[in-house]
Amino acid sequence: MSSGLNLAQQEAVNYLHGPCLVLAGAGSGKTRVITHKIGRLIQAGLEPKRIAAITFTNKAASEMRERAKGLIGREAKHVVICTFHALGVRMMREDGAVLGLKPAFSILDSDDVTKILKDAGGTTDTATARIWQWTISKWKNMGLNAAQAEAAAADDNERITARIMARYEERLTAYQSVDFDDLIGMPLKLLRDFDEVRAKWQAALGHILVDEYQDTNATQYEVLKALAGERGRFTAVGDDDQSIYGWRGATLDNLRKLPVDYPALKVIKLEQNYRSTSAILRAANNVIGPNPKLFPKTLFSELGEGEPVRVVDADSEAHEAERAVARIVSLRAGDAMTQGTQGKQYKEFRDFAILYRANHQARVFEQALRKAQIPYKVSGGQSFFDRAEIKDLCGWFRLWVNNDDDPAFLRAITTPKRGIGHTTLASLGTFASQYKLSLFEALFSPSLPSVMPKRTLEGIHEFGRYINDLEYRARRTMGAEDSRTFMLDWLKEIDYEKHLYDGEDSEQAAAARWTNVMEFVDWMSLRAGGAIDDASGADSNIETERKSLLEVAQTISLLSTISEREQDQNVVTLSTLHASKGLEWPHVMLIGVTEGLLPFKLEDDNGRQLKVSDETLQRLQEERRLMYVGITRAQRSLAVSWTKKRKQGREMVPCVPSRFIAEMALDKTTTREDPREKLKALRAEFAQKAQDSAAAKAAAAAAP
Repeated sequence: MSSGLNLAQQEAVNYLHGPCLVLAGAGSGKTRVITHKIGRLIQAGLEPKRIAAITFTNKAASEMRERAKGLIGREAKHVVICTFHALGVRMMREDGAVLGLKPAFSILDSDDVTKILKDAGGTTDTATARIWQWTISKWKNMGLNAAQAEAAAADDNERITARIMARYEERLTAYQSVDFDDLIGMPLKLLRDFDEVRAKWQAALGHILVDEYQDTNATQYEVLKALAGERGRFTAVGDDDQSIYGWRGATLDNLRKLPVDYPALKVIKLEQNYRSTSAILRAANNVIGPNPKLFPKTLFSELGEGEPVRVVDADSEAHEAERAVARIVSLRAGDAMTQGTQGKQYKEFRDFAILYRANHQARVFEQALRKAQIPYKVSGGQSFFDRAEIKDLCGWFRLWVNNDDDPAFLRAITTPKRGIGHTTLASLGTFASQYKLSLFEALFSPSLPSVMPKRTLEGIHEFGRYINDLEYRARRTMGAEDSRTFMLDWLKEIDYEKHLYDGEDSEQAAAARWTNVMEFVDWMSLRAGGAIDDASGADSNIETERKSLLEVAQTISLLSTISEREQDQNVVTLSTLHASKGLEWPHVMLIGVTEGLLPFKLEDDNGRQLKVSDETLQRLQEERRLMYVGITRAQRSLAVSWTKKRKQGREMVPCVPSRFIAEMALDKTTTREDPREKLKALRAEFAQKAQDSAAAKAAAAAAP
């Protein structure tokens, strides 16, 4: 199981006897190490089902599953490869009853949580509810409940938020629901407070591998400790230099604690990078140099020196965008010239990425790329199916198809509001839990009148009958035109457009959301008419048979995957640095590398440098790690650009290059370039070649 691995990778794969920390530098093959170690554990006699590999995203879990399958074969399907949150769901489905949860509990998304907090805090202001949401999430990640948060509150604002958190927790219990943070906090409670549950899961999992360990928060570390037990049967794989999610609760303390909590910890460094050239890695090592080191390491590459890292200065953001586009065009044109003569591979649009610190920086680059007719995608943007209004409609559809879908029931009965409050839903939730019924089943239970006033009962019965009626009608609605009419009538019946306008502070925002709803109606109608194929989610050239609207609704789970079908598009990627982590491109442009953007604002509103404190130092160190992550996304070429001025409100304000450009220490090796000059030279060269070719043809024709 160690063929094709370097010595450090082999050591990490073959160390099976205790706790292990693998410090995997950028591009050093960490996924390869994890999958090979899974194979090695199986080879050593551990049952595949007793191995858990925990990642941070579904995408990473999916990739690891595929890699493990390719290496190990069929046995890989029994290995538990999932996110921390998915493992939490599994534990709570199996053992949550001891916490009063039924197995079919609901998982609320961010929008559901905001709604409940508005109700619990007595506000209609979304921004206020979002602040409460962020604070409550932070407390939950620290392992605090409402009572503990109130006891530790620093001021009146925090005390008020802690009391709102208590009311929020009551509602979640009543609704048999959990939020995203509970998927970590509740499993920890299970493992800590119930010996038999802890013993069961420690026996079930013989070895735990954690990917991106530097991104774990305090609660996740405690879950790992509780699962691994005193013997420490785990392999943590991470890189302290790539810890960029401090604002999300991730803490480097988890790396500091490991050697303290596990004195026998084996530390293995992976320093050989298989992604980037030496020139790029030298810049990366220099940038990260000033940060304090938990475990010092230096990346190296055997891919050769490569092109020097280029620094591009620009007069303004628009000028910077023009130069980025010129660079893409010139690199592709240069390849086109040499293709066939030196066997160079033609550069595709997908080979290029433009990376930036904040989302707002993308707009001017989108405009420049459109003008140059260069295709692109904005990575990390919100998926169409993640929008609250689309989730609302999907909630109704899901309930027609599956009356036992409690999250869908809660979304539909409260959106739009119909005079059914949280007290009624709490009573219904308690009743449903007691008799082990879904919320919809509980509506029509003959025993329900004994616990609910007649007037309240009439309101929820009316809702239940309406759902049954919609399901009946949707089953008989066929084809595009009838489906469209049905959905428009239904949206009118529930007054959904008014609901959107009532819930938004600006008419413009509400109108944009209503446009999304109309787009969704059209899309669903086309599917019912057979113009869109269910299997691929893409427009079909061959019209398939018409379907009923209910049949279309039954495939609703496919919808969320449609927006993910763009991975193979031949387009330039625009992405924030945070969203780029874990990805790589042959040619990367880091833009907007100025003080105030990268590193992000380290001055007060008057432009004065913030006082040097532990907090500002930590912020600067995380920004430096973000720059390091950006640099190490590049495989073959890297250009770093900054602007002499940028727009702030209606004014143009002067800028200075980021301190990180100086820290890259490029003075001796940097090439400062103007891509437009390079492009001009290439065009002249093309013209000369064409002229020479024409002259040669003319001479040949004139020859006797």
